[in-house]
Amino acid sequence: MKFTYYGHACFAVEIKGESLLFDPFISSNGLAKHIDVSSIRADYILVSHGHSDHIGDLEAIAKRTGALCISNFEVGEWMGRIGIEKTCGMNQGGSRSFSFGRLKLVNAIHSSSLPDGSYGGNPVGFVIATEEGTFYYSGDTALTMDMQLIPRFFKLDLAILPVGDHFTMGYEEALVAAEMVQCKKVIGVHYDTAESIKIDHQQAQDHFAKAGYELLLLKIGEAIEI
Repeated sequence: MKFTYYGHACFAVEIKGESLLFDPFISSNGLAKHIDVSSIRADYILVSHGHSDHIGDLEAIAKRTGALCISNFEVGEWMGRIGIEKTCGMNQGGSRSFSFGRLKLVNAIHSSSLPDGSYGGNPVGFVIATEEGTFYYSGDTALTMDMQLIPRFFKLDLAILPVGDHFTMGYEEALVAAEMVQCKKVIGVHYDTAESIKIDHQQAQDHFAKAGYELLLLKIGEAIEI
């Protein structure tokens, strides 16, 4: 699997030659000005909830690429209203097989609303099991005991967790989340984009390392193999 970070909580994972783009928010992120949004490919777009810092570039990328857009039911209905043709609305606890592997929606503790003021449903996280590896993206969330259920069904190779605090859990709680999901390798997201979520990178990584875990804080545009 190839992982590419686009800033904030936006990233892409390439699996079996297909690109899965998560929570597309790039063009309005001042830290990602060097990213050419029009060059980003997507076969699937996965959206954890309806806040603007997770869907800012959704419409443009979805209509350009023709990607299948996956989210909870309410966000999926909103996508249809703005003219996105290929959508798949699901809900927590549900799973489904796609060409890249199997996807399950899991709980996230956060809020959600859509740009038109309509109800955004419950925010979600995703667990994706593929032939190339299995990973968990928590979406924007507080630490929740529900995370302990994930390793009962999945053996994770990677967890993608928010570490910025203020709007989500901070890095101290993200370490507890990593322990709950039994995953030693974590990529941090949802940090540094605004003053309120800036973190000390070295302090955060040292906190993980002392517990025997690895926290990766990638540069925007950086790609790694998992």
